Amino acid sequence: MHDKSAWREFAHNTSERVLAMKFPTSGLYAITQTANKSGDTIINEVAAAIKGGAVVVQYRDKKPIDGPFVARELVKICHQYSVPLLINDDIELAALAGADGVHLGREDGAIALARKRLGSSAIIGVSCYDFVEQAIAAQTQGATYAAFGRFFPSNSKPLAAPARIETLRLAQLALTIPIVAIGGILPENGEQLLAAGADLLAVIGGVFDHQPEQSAKAYQTLFKD
Repeated sequence: MHDKSAWREFAHNTSERVLAMKFPTSGLYAITQTANKSGDTIINEVAAAIKGGAVVVQYRDKKPIDGPFVARELVKICHQYSVPLLINDDIELAALAGADGVHLGREDGAIALARKRLGSSAIIGVSCYDFVEQAIAAQTQGATYAAFGRFFPSNSKPLAAPARIETLRLAQLALTIPIVAIGGILPENGEQLLAAGADLLAVIGGVFDHQPEQSAKAYQTLFKD
């Protein structure tokens, strides 16, 4: 849907849509890897990751060439498999694409603003880095889940501040919403994060560096219990 008038019509038709997709309580949270990749490649890789077992997908693209089109196509793919699609940072794009929600960083807008724009059943995730107090505040304000990290060195976010595994233990005691861990997570090191209190593992390179379907499957043994 590249034509602007057609996009506006679509946005109008979906702006009042009730978002019913639920955020999963456990599993692999796949975040798109978009650098130097075409929209078709991103879409195909997400489909493969879902087939491999990803239970939620976040469309993250800091330099989108055709963001609205890719976002809408990802919504179609995800909903075909009953997997929620979230948009990173951009509340308006989430609304226009008919996504199931948005993930907000430190400077991406207030939870109340996202809730007002996206609706009462939208998924709203919040980056809380290494701060349990921030997560408690986000929960009070209506966040669906809290994300902590990075826990290990990450090629996707090499400059991100590190988080302590102890933070997950404290968060598990303080929160009732799902806890997401992110940052350099591989099948070999993810188990310790789950044991500390993480419910979902958010992964970029570990899934999309090589054969997304097979890579996603490699994480599934962590969630068997």
